[in-house]
Amino acid sequence: MIRSIIFAVLFYGVTTTMAVLYLPLIVLPRTVFLAFALFWVKLTLFATRHILGIHFQLHGLENRPEGAAIYASKHQSAWDVFIFNLIVHDCAYVLKRELHRIPLWGWYVWRVGSVGIDRSGGARALKGMVTDATRLLEQGRSIVVFPQGTRTPIGESLPYLPGVAALYKGTGFPVIPVALNSGLFWPRRTFQKSPGVITIEFLPPIAPGLNRRAFLKELENQIETATKRLEQMPSAETENRI
Repeated sequence: MIRSIIFAVLFYGVTTTMAVLYLPLIVLPRTVFLAFALFWVKLTLFATRHILGIHFQLHGLENRPEGAAIYASKHQSAWDVFIFNLIVHDCAYVLKRELHRIPLWGWYVWRVGSVGIDRSGGARALKGMVTDATRLLEQGRSIVVFPQGTRTPIGESLPYLPGVAALYKGTGFPVIPVALNSGLFWPRRTFQKSPGVITIEFLPPIAPGLNRRAFLKELENQIETATKRLEQMPSAETENRI
């Protein structure tokens, strides 16, 4: 508990300070502002490692393509939102458009180039999301999407939403399923964190060509099967940890 308290004090203190200091920098070119944003991410993960004792390891790197792709990841923890910024170069997250309206933080998320979607907008919103994502993919930026739309606690199941299928069908880019077990160490809506090694596993890509139903079934099967396996892994640190 002491580690979690120290981390919370430092995280919220540093984040609040940097959020204010970064405001004048928002006028800088996106790539320059991104470097400042990544500095905050790296500080957060440094504290996660050295205060909370939470490390991570990557499996299945051979399944990552050379170019841009859509990474569809299990989402169990707030930690997941940080890590893809470092392991997928210059990625763009798909998130709720209303998050862009949050003072400071939301503005910065918008500035680094995320893909916003209005969840109440129906087919028109999905079409706009696909258009924005396609433009970024063609520029060489990968997309990161959490297909269940929110953090899923260990042992619970949530449906896979149509947005990820729209990206798959509409962009023509491969989808890389991603499993992880971050909820074992940084649970949803829980203050206390536990030391250990989070495993992120990149699974075999799903090439374009499937219909929506077949794609969603394949995506869910890959992610859920691998996630259940990772949740059974021992929490002891390994020599491959980062």
